[in-house]
Amino acid sequence: MKTALFLRHAKSDRSDASQIDFDRPLAKRGFIDAPRVGTVLGRFQTVPHKIISSPALRAKQTAELVAKACGYKENIDWRDTFYSGGSEDLINALRRLPDTVERAMLVGHNPIMEETVTTLLVGAKIQEQANVIIQMPTAAVVCLDLDITDWAALQPGQAILRWFLIPRLIKALE
Repeated sequence: MKTALFLRHAKSDRSDASQIDFDRPLAKRGFIDAPRVGTVLGRFQTVPHKIISSPALRAKQTAELVAKACGYKENIDWRDTFYSGGSEDLINALRRLPDTVERAMLVGHNPIMEETVTTLLVGAKIQEQANVIIQMPTAAVVCLDLDITDWAALQPGQAILRWFLIPRLIKALE
């Protein structure tokens, strides 16, 4: 059994209209929500063994804050395709993981995060035909169980939703 965590970057600051999208930092709320998510991962004993993230500033800041708060000690792997690519890039990143990794967390942006989670849960054909999508607000984290022992065997439609948290719920439970 493998576990995949999907984390959408925390709330970003849009106050500077001249700033390019890639360089947009977290907003004040993002700097609060990201460590909150990391703390919950630590409490759930769901610290990732590997974190792969978009290098865009808001995703990078989110990944670093979550990693620190949950006690993640490894290097974060930065992937340009997590910013500019599609859901197949995220799924392929999981497929390429060494089998010694039991729990991986991917940090990125919408719509790619929502599409990837939905594809893994219901399959690509069902998603296209029914226009089904899991909606992930900023700093949402989805935990999927995958009934595989080899990451290379990962296929759309085979994931099971273990849990789904959003910052508002975490705050309410504190």
